[in-house]
Amino acid sequence: MGSVGVQIVCVALGVLGLIGVIVCCAIPRWTMSSFVGSNIVTAQSTYKGLWMECVVQSTGQQQCKNYDSLLVLPSDLQAARAMTIISAMVSSLSLLILFCGADFTTCVENEDVKPKISLIAGIGLIIAGILVIIPASWSANTVVREFNNPMITGSQKMELGPCIFIGWGAGVLLLIAGGLLCCFSRPKSSSGGTAKYYSNSSPSAPKNYV
Repeated sequence: MGSVGVQIVCVALGVLGLIGVIVCCAIPRWTMSSFVGSNIVTAQSTYKGLWMECVVQSTGQQQCKNYDSLLVLPSDLQAARAMTIISAMVSSLSLLILFCGADFTTCVENEDVKPKISLIAGIGLIIAGILVIIPASWSANTVVREFNNPMITGSQKMELGPCIFIGWGAGVLLLIAGGLLCCFSRPKSSSGGTAKYYSNSSPSAPKNYV
């Protein structure tokens, strides 16, 4: 069946998207120090993530410090924490649901229920993709706005880190996987009614009893 191949592709895309979400959540590379203007000292670089801030020396030594308090963090960082965690949880749950309702597994024997389970998994993957795209875009907008702000000095300006681009890529993969599942996971109700209605009693059957 064609839906089996689509579901396998969706599983692969969903797993890649989940890995991207976990990378964005764990690695402190959302923003990085910018070397523009008079800020030409490249002896150390500053990287900021969702949970900590790291300073990398030119020798390769890295020192990281966790954020002291959640209440003093900016709103975009607090929202990014919550959304990326929820996105990882929703995408993981959606992949488990997809495995249960996929055509290449035997967890569910009812063929009429499998498309509905795959549809639920597709909706979950779409939600997970949106949840990771929103904080990445929000953080990118904040970085660009502060970079173009003339009131901020060059040493305080930051640039987009690799985790923002990974978050965008992971969100797109999850959206594609969820969209494919929603398109190819429709219940097959048209062929079931006509195939089962064949005449069990032939016209010659009642003549045998006459």
